[in-house]
Parts: sequence; structure tokens; C-alpha cells
Amino acid sequence: MKFNRDRLILGLYVLALIVITELLSIHLAFPAWPAFVAWVLFFGEHMNPRSAPSILIGAAVGIGLVLLAPIVIGALARLIGPEWGQLIYILGAVYAIFAFGQMIPVLLNNHTFMFFTVAGLALTAPNPNPQLWLLIEAVGGGALIGATILVGRIMATPGPAEAVT
Repeated sequence: MKFNRDRLILGLYVLALIVITELLSIHLAFPAWPAFVAWVLFFGEHMNPRSAPSILIGAAVGIGLVLLAPIVIGALARLIGPEWGQLIYILGAVYAIFAFGQMIPVLLNNHTFMFFTVAGLALTAPNPNPQLWLLIEAVGGGALIGATILVGRIMATPGPAEAVT
């Protein structure tokens, strides 16, 4: 087994970004999880810069579906009760993600499903704030993904000694 120098350096950058994000999160008293989840999804896409829009937009749509839920569930609850209203909304949202994902993949994709699921679960945590989660996902997730792309490009740029060969 041989150590990959680039991966070791990338690992240090990742650690630095985690520390910076955590310190900002603590100082500004906001949840970092939406940014970290978007970032992890980017790593799951093999750090392909072309995947960034579908991650960030799909994630925003997933949180948007959580924001839309009280309105739709409230309307459905008047007709079929709150439990059935919630179930029908969840089923409809998940069905839309899978049924229409190939038609509008930037909006409806696996990232949408992930954030819809995680944000839905996060509603049970103390002081849920989906609007803030949306902002953190877009700004924080975008910043982490952008920083990772930048580091990758810097690391891929040949240095003076390598360019000569």
C-alpha cells in the first residue's frame, strides 16, 4: 500500500475546512449540518464540479418541500385528517422526486430526496428552522464545495518543476 501524497494533502484541507465551519457555526450559533450534508454529497459524486449545481439546487428543493409541507398538510388535514394528510404529502413528494427526476434532474434527484428526508427528521430537533437550513445549505454548502473545487484545481496545477518535464 502506497500513500497518495495528494490525498494526504486534501485530507488536511478537509480538516481545515471542518474546523473553520465548526468555529463559524459555534460563533454565529447556526447549525452546520446542511452545509456538511451538501459537502458529503459532493464527495459522493467524486468531487466532480459539474455535480455541484444538482447537489445544491436539489438540496434546496428538498428543504423547500419541507417548508411547503405545513401548508399542504394543513389543507389535506381538513379533508382527511392530519395523519393521512402528512402521509399523503410525504408519498406525493417522494413520488414526484422519483417519477419526474429524469425530466428535471437538477431539481429532483437523489440529493433532493436526501435533504427532504434529513430535514424532515431534523424538524423533531429542538428549535427547527428550515429557512435557516436552506440558507446554510446554499451558502455554507456552496462555500465548502467551492473551496474543495478550488483546492482540487490548485493541487492539479503542475508546479514549476513538474511543468518542465
